[in-house]
Amino acid sequence: MPTNPPARTARVRYAPSPTGSVHVGNAHTALFNYLFSRRHQGRFVYRLEDTDRSREVAGAADTQMAQLRLLGITWDEGPDVGGPYGPYRQSERSQRYQEALDRVEASGRGYRCYCSAERLAAMRAEQAQAGRPPRYDGRCRHLSSGERAVHANDPYVLRLAVPEIGETVVSDLIRGDVHFQHSELDDFVIQKSDGTPLYNFGVVVDDHEMAITHVIRGDEHLANTPKQLLLYDALGWKPPVFAHIPMLLAADRAKLSKRHGATALVDFLEQGILPEALVNYLGLLGFSPPDGREMLDLDELCQVFDLTRVQRSAAVYDPKKLEWLNTQYLKGWPAARVADRVRPVLAARGILPDAPPEAPPTIDFVAAVDMVRERAHTLVDLAAGLAFLYAPITTYDPAGAAKHFGPGAAERLRDLAAALEETSDWSHDALEARYSELAEAWHVSRGALIHPTRLAITGTTVGPSLFACLAALGPALVVPRLHSAAAWILQEHSEPEA
Repeated sequence: MPTNPPARTARVRYAPSPTGSVHVGNAHTALFNYLFSRRHQGRFVYRLEDTDRSREVAGAADTQMAQLRLLGITWDEGPDVGGPYGPYRQSERSQRYQEALDRVEASGRGYRCYCSAERLAAMRAEQAQAGRPPRYDGRCRHLSSGERAVHANDPYVLRLAVPEIGETVVSDLIRGDVHFQHSELDDFVIQKSDGTPLYNFGVVVDDHEMAITHVIRGDEHLANTPKQLLLYDALGWKPPVFAHIPMLLAADRAKLSKRHGATALVDFLEQGILPEALVNYLGLLGFSPPDGREMLDLDELCQVFDLTRVQRSAAVYDPKKLEWLNTQYLKGWPAARVADRVRPVLAARGILPDAPPEAPPTIDFVAAVDMVRERAHTLVDLAAGLAFLYAPITTYDPAGAAKHFGPGAAERLRDLAAALEETSDWSHDALEARYSELAEAWHVSRGALIHPTRLAITGTTVGPSLFACLAALGPALVVPRLHSAAAWILQEHSEPEA
């Protein structure tokens, strides 16, 4: 059996099961491990726990790795990149587990349990009826050699003999010392009847052989830690340092689930959240930077991350705060960078910003993004705000149409179209002045011209400055849209045939 290799640098690991997309809680754990490894110039190991074939989803392993890389999270060793402590898939480590299991059994700390499923079920039912916690009663722990000989050919599981008195203390970097009384633990199973090691055993062997120095994981695993420490002791190995980070809860203090909205990375990305904003937000869930900053990129998070500043209590996921952060990135980045991110979102909706269907490509896409992004919270919002520039207007906001497309609106839109056809200067300021002149000449308010125009050329009643929109579209697109809206109004208000 390999001995614990000396580790001269901090080594942490992230060990998912390939059962689906990366959940936000998993991403949170992976990120904290990544930040710790980079903060301490250590190594980040990606290990795949793929022994439960019944739950494995085809292609999930590759999908999970690709999703984490979208966040900028990379690893130094793993199933896809190799490394000196492989293999990094549990399914390829069976022999190593068996060697360690044999070692525990030979030491006398592990013993074979022949109890049937029926006996165990009856035992648990009796304990429940008596109001006692369910735990194995140790029957097979005390079998004589003769009694064991009787069961020589019977199926069995391997259990660890937990000391009957005393306690195991978990010295946690975040929670301090946590005490677990041995009287509250039972002789837990470490190997199934089919020879497969259980989770706690496999984790201990993997972490030891991969020279993991720090185990940083969600606090839902805290209850597993005393069992793992007992296994380290049984195998004669030095355990790593543990740090259990806070669980993520929804605003109602319930465990985060799909009923609270997006929970998988793919959900956030499909909703138009930037990976950089998501990393920023996850990095601050349960962690407070020393300078109190709220906007930090991945490199900045690596520089300030410190486990001593991770809170003990659960971190509450606030979608509004995430959206706010995303908005700050959309507003703060150079327009060209935002344009690069929103372009695929438009393309996925069949809107190609470089080939407007109505006219030659005269619109400056980067300038258009800069014009629209002020009101956008996500890339999806931004794409929706840009759509009027690149797609014909076929529908109008119903409430806006009821308010601004009433009697006389069609004639006014046609008059505006004629006036704008004669306008040579299509700059923002010149168009604003032109609308003021027309309002005065026609004895109407500017709003009586602005609101119908906006609805006619964008299909909505809200958006950037109307004059910026007019300037961006140009007369080749604006004039036909005014006529189309006028025709729509006349059609809507025409008398039905008898």
